[in-house]
Amino acid sequence: MGPRIEDMPQDFKASLCLPTTSAPAAHSNGNCSSYTETRHLSVVGIMFVAQTLLGVGGVPIQPFGISYIDDFAHNSNSPLYLGILFAVTMMGPGLAFGLGSLMLRLYVDINQMPEGGISLTIKDPRWVGAWWLGFLIAAGSVALAAIPYFFFPKEMPKEKHELQFRRKVLAVTDSPARKDKDSPSKQSPGESTKKQDGLVQIAPNLTVIQFIKVFPRVLLQTLRHPIFLLVVLSQVCLSSMAAGMATFLPKFLERQFSITASYANLLIGCLSFPSVIVGIVVGGVLVKRLHLGPVGCGALCLLGMLLCLFFSLPLFFIGCPSHQIAGITHQTSAQPGPELFPSCMEVCSCPSDGFNPVCDPSTRVEYITPCHAGCSRQVVQDALDKSQVFYTNCSCVAEGNPVMAGSCDSTCSHLVVPFLLLVSLGSALACLTHTPSFMLILRGVKKEDKTLAVGIQFMFLRILAWMPSPVIHGSAIDTTCVHWALSCGRRAVCRYYNNDLLRNRFIGLQFFFKTGSVICFALVLAILRQQDKEARTKESRSSPAVAQQLLVSGPGKKPEDSRV
Repeated sequence: MGPRIEDMPQDFKASLCLPTTSAPAAHSNGNCSSYTETRHLSVVGIMFVAQTLLGVGGVPIQPFGISYIDDFAHNSNSPLYLGILFAVTMMGPGLAFGLGSLMLRLYVDINQMPEGGISLTIKDPRWVGAWWLGFLIAAGSVALAAIPYFFFPKEMPKEKHELQFRRKVLAVTDSPARKDKDSPSKQSPGESTKKQDGLVQIAPNLTVIQFIKVFPRVLLQTLRHPIFLLVVLSQVCLSSMAAGMATFLPKFLERQFSITASYANLLIGCLSFPSVIVGIVVGGVLVKRLHLGPVGCGALCLLGMLLCLFFSLPLFFIGCPSHQIAGITHQTSAQPGPELFPSCMEVCSCPSDGFNPVCDPSTRVEYITPCHAGCSRQVVQDALDKSQVFYTNCSCVAEGNPVMAGSCDSTCSHLVVPFLLLVSLGSALACLTHTPSFMLILRGVKKEDKTLAVGIQFMFLRILAWMPSPVIHGSAIDTTCVHWALSCGRRAVCRYYNNDLLRNRFIGLQFFFKTGSVICFALVLAILRQQDKEARTKESRSSPAVAQQLLVSGPGKKPEDSRV
């Protein structure tokens, strides 16, 4: 049985080319009252409060959880544990993108479609998915996951002490005489531990006012550490890159390759975040297996970022050209103007803020609405699994061909997979630096300042990266817009972008932040090598002096300054 063609002129008549007398009255300004704007601001305020509570709730995991693990884990196991923590933390966004892909297949109002009898599909540019449903599912999951925290002890058994106890037992069973020889050396670790833990014991006794008074001094003292400052700056660059990707990569893929928002989220959740998890775990395993010191961690960070920068270069050349939009990007040299064919629309009363794109399949030219194509009739062609909407009697289309509802399909949508594979590979290489860079901070500051240093680090990441980076990326993306939709006489949302500018500026910002991270890690490695060289020089100079002092003072006396 052949397809059945049915005329449905009642569906969205405002988009058709109708005479001025019979055109539906525009009612777009009906929602521009002060009450509506106040209601919108209150919703934004609720979102701000929710994000604040989300940040407060994440503190026990990061940054406090990082210091907690490093305090109670053995030094050789700490990098692996931190790598597992960071990897599991990244599983959340990966699952969230997959969940978002499913939720975006549902319309924002699940039980109804928009007013006016408009029948939308997931490929329609006007489609808005049920973005709010994922928040409810995630909030319930977080509430359930928080219950086990109530059953954790105040202090965990320290792996370091357990290993020392086993070594003492082995030493006693092997040779009891070793106990007398080791007794003087057992006192020095205790004394040094007491000195190191002095500020740790005093810190809990500080009141909030006393802590506020001490905080600026501790902050300046921590920032004077060059390794700490450079590592934090490099992490700021990486976090700026990650914030831009997490916020705008789905939209970038949707616009650049003409795919649906659901498919874009699905690809990111299946490709990008698993590669990030692999990169974090591999970084932690390399630090543990290779027993990397500060210089080795710095070299691993620099190597990972250099490779990430190298694999980012092809991204500038993988993309799709901009669509040909009548009156916007597709103009005839003989008749430039606001429309492609100005004379064909004289009898139409097209809405200025309308958006119901149609495509001419013969020329691959897209029109903002059927009215802009001069179409006066709508036809629905029913098929076995779906129906296709056409618009006919189009006076502005060459030879009066019918046009299809929806935007024109891109001829290079298949490039989204290799593009995202390169992005995922670069993300994995960049995440190799995650655990080594944290180890540089944890091993580079004093034990009593470790928790505060990690807290300062996360404060800078929030203030300098996660807050401004989405604004910077969003502003850069807005500069590539070629057609804005208006709401209440003001710019609302961008309908069409210049794809070449969009790709160059979005990837260019990512490349800029990666370059900044490479520079910071290069400086870190140079400083670490210089410090290591100076330490070896001092050690070689002090060794003869210490030996001579031991001979003069005798076996019973201990040199006063024998520690390097």
